[in-house]
Amino acid sequence: MLEELRITGLGVIDDTTLRLTTGMNAITGETGAGKTMVVTGLGLLFGGRADAGRVRADPGRAVVEGRLRLTGSLGDAMQTRITDAGGELDDDGSVLLSRTVTIEGRSRAHVGGRSMPVAMLSEVGEQVVAVHGQSDQLRLLRPSEQRAALDRFAGPEHEKLLETYREAFTRWRAVVEDLADRRRHARERSQEADLLTLGLDEISRVDPQPGEDDDLRAEVQRLEHAEGLRTAAAIAAQALAGGVEAAEETADATLLLGTARRTLEAQAGVDPALGELAARVEEAATLVGDVAAELSAYLSALDADPARLEVIYERRAALRALTRKYADDVEGVIAWADNARARLAALDSSDELLEELDRERLRLAGTVGELAARLTAARVEAAGRFSQQVSVELAGLAMPHSRVEIVVQPRTGGRDEPTVPVDGAEVAVGPDGGDEIELRLIAHPGAPALPLQKGASGGELSRVMLAIEVVFAGAGGPPTLVFDEVDSGVGGQAAVEIGRRLARLARTHQVLVVTHLPQVAAFADRHLVVAKDTGGAITTSGVRIVEETERARELARMLAGLPDSDLGIAHAEELLAVADREKRA
Repeated sequence: MLEELRITGLGVIDDTTLRLTTGMNAITGETGAGKTMVVTGLGLLFGGRADAGRVRADPGRAVVEGRLRLTGSLGDAMQTRITDAGGELDDDGSVLLSRTVTIEGRSRAHVGGRSMPVAMLSEVGEQVVAVHGQSDQLRLLRPSEQRAALDRFAGPEHEKLLETYREAFTRWRAVVEDLADRRRHARERSQEADLLTLGLDEISRVDPQPGEDDDLRAEVQRLEHAEGLRTAAAIAAQALAGGVEAAEETADATLLLGTARRTLEAQAGVDPALGELAARVEEAATLVGDVAAELSAYLSALDADPARLEVIYERRAALRALTRKYADDVEGVIAWADNARARLAALDSSDELLEELDRERLRLAGTVGELAARLTAARVEAAGRFSQQVSVELAGLAMPHSRVEIVVQPRTGGRDEPTVPVDGAEVAVGPDGGDEIELRLIAHPGAPALPLQKGASGGELSRVMLAIEVVFAGAGGPPTLVFDEVDSGVGGQAAVEIGRRLARLARTHQVLVVTHLPQVAAFADRHLVVAKDTGGAITTSGVRIVEETERARELARMLAGLPDSDLGIAHAEELLAVADREKRA
């Protein structure tokens, strides 16, 4: 739940704090006092679009801060998400949210004391709060929103079925588009495939190997300088270990090291330090012997064959021809060949492949059609339950003879849109199934079922939407519900029923309602008043909690515009008593 909301520098609100409670919170005030800014602040706090035009010139930025307490399984999931993103929770498990908007339009967001993208606030808001206002009523008049609302109402099993359908639909559409593309561009695909085949044939004839160009370059360098390398290796080998060509009196390194070792060993009995040095000389003699042996092997392997050099020249020329056409080096040529083979497989437009794709298309179309039929059946069943529950709510909202029904009918697609068989008929399907959903209102017995926007007056539409929201809330959803003047155009007994419905919602949800009806405000567990101060040079507004006598005076003002009238206050106290009895009952 949202425990506290602080708004600074937004619209007519200079700096105010709303301390909220569980249950129902009513926000009232004179027209123009700034009630809408409270809802605007909530929207900003939970990732809504920032409007720099609402920022006060002084101090030049608007700040909205909120303390959110996360409980239950949803709270555990959100706590994990916030901490994973780098935010920190307070010791009591609550989290602080903040949104800042400057007069230049720049926006910053903080969650749990850490700067984060505004999208993080939106993610939190989608899970914990739902705002219902007159703009949301317009939203629910759109068929796509009505279908989404019915799917949510149908329950988690239905949503799993919808997700399974969407996966099958995505696979089917991919095969349909692939098959159509192969048929439509068969000639271009064939021409591209011919060019790729020619390139692959040329590369296959040369058969380049990874790292081959570097190996050949090193071998060429050895062959071109073979005589110099042979001379250097021979001189070094003679100096280290002598040889048949060495003069007998010439001392090589091996002989000299042997003499040094023996001389030191002879005196090791006198001084052990010379014994240690003799051991080290022996190690050096061993190393010199190893090097001499390797030099001998090197001389034996050194080849100055001109024929081999010519073969390497030809091989390198063939590799250069490939790198001029296909890539900068041999590795790039090999990668080009791998990509070309993959592309050739994608370009395949053979009759065999087309037939295989067509069989896959038909198979997936059958799967999509079966799942679409199951979706339709589930929606029809949910629509019946939904219509019944909303009609019951309407009866309690002084519309006893009205009935809301949801019509589930086949989707009408475009002329060229692919179809699938659904219950024996070809139906155009989309990502959400093959159904079109429409909410209709039967205003009274014998009246035609008309779409909501045509069949309901302004006051009726508000009540219908409230009934729908009450039913939706009973099916789950965010724990905090905000209603922004959804009681517009309503009065009398219907207003009392709206208050009663909101109070009933408040048993399981935190409810914030901005209202101009005293019958609704009387049902609140906490009553907050937005008051305008025009005493200074600049008009500002603040929010305060009213209780007991103050609350009765506010209700009297809402009833008759006479907060100081004894009769009005008596009427307000009677209204509060009735609401209290209703809630306790």
